[in-house]
Amino acid sequence: MALQFHLIINTVLLLLLLLLIILLPLAHGGQRPPSPGYYPSSRFRSMSFRQGYRNLWGPNHLSFDNNGINIWLDRNSGSGFKSVKPFRSGYFGASIKLQPGYTAGVITAFYLSNNEAHPGNHDEVDIEFLGTTFGKPYTLQTNVYVRGSGDGRIIGREMKFHLWFDPTQSFHHYAILWSPREIIFLVDDVPIRRYPRKSDATFPLRPMWVYGSIWDASSWATEDGKYKADYRYQPFIGKFSNFKATGCSAYAPARCRSVSASPARSGRLTWQQNRAMQWVQRHYMVYNYCFDHKRNHALTPECWT
Repeated sequence: MALQFHLIINTVLLLLLLLLIILLPLAHGGQRPPSPGYYPSSRFRSMSFRQGYRNLWGPNHLSFDNNGINIWLDRNSGSGFKSVKPFRSGYFGASIKLQPGYTAGVITAFYLSNNEAHPGNHDEVDIEFLGTTFGKPYTLQTNVYVRGSGDGRIIGREMKFHLWFDPTQSFHHYAILWSPREIIFLVDDVPIRRYPRKSDATFPLRPMWVYGSIWDASSWATEDGKYKADYRYQPFIGKFSNFKATGCSAYAPARCRSVSASPARSGRLTWQQNRAMQWVQRHYMVYNYCFDHKRNHALTPECWT
């Protein structure tokens, strides 16, 4: 009788352990974030690359296909592109598919900047994919620079995330929504970060262009430069499609209204969008500059509140 009892207990414990093994990945890693309830990318028209962009450098490392463009890095060069016109606010997105395998040291980026108009004192809003090594996930880095680069006072505002999907398997949509009051970073329409305008000193207000690029950043990109680009695995390819750039250009009249990330009249994120953002930050955020005790937060007053 005692033997049968122990067998039953062991069987129950084994079943509970198996159930736990199944359910733990589904707690967050195996699921999508909660629905944001609103999908900004569906509200803005797509454009072809030639409608809105031009190659900026590495012309021999850019090619066209039916779904958009490919840009690549090898030991000779990388490549980059730039929007035809600057904007003072808007929604800027692209569907991107990343290179699988060893990509340490390689940055694939989609971002806003005015570095050519204001060298040494520019603004920038970044979505950057930091290269990785075999078996490790990509890190998506978001960053905001405000009037400070190249003058010895580079003040980055990095927040880094892993993703709830494999970005090398298919295209996913990445976007920046920049309005006069806030910047929202989105992945497949899910807000992952909100950067509010706390003051004019900590918010980009000058017109910016939209850029994309792939380049060698071996000195810092992967685990603070521990792993470098290895050109035995070249070429490193970034695929871009489904371009969107909608908003107020720098040439638009003052009455031009900025686009919104939300259906709310206030334009602020809804409770559903905030819930989805909090879920991503809770489960997939791996670095927040505001929580880094090594940083001088006198230079980032937006972290105080």
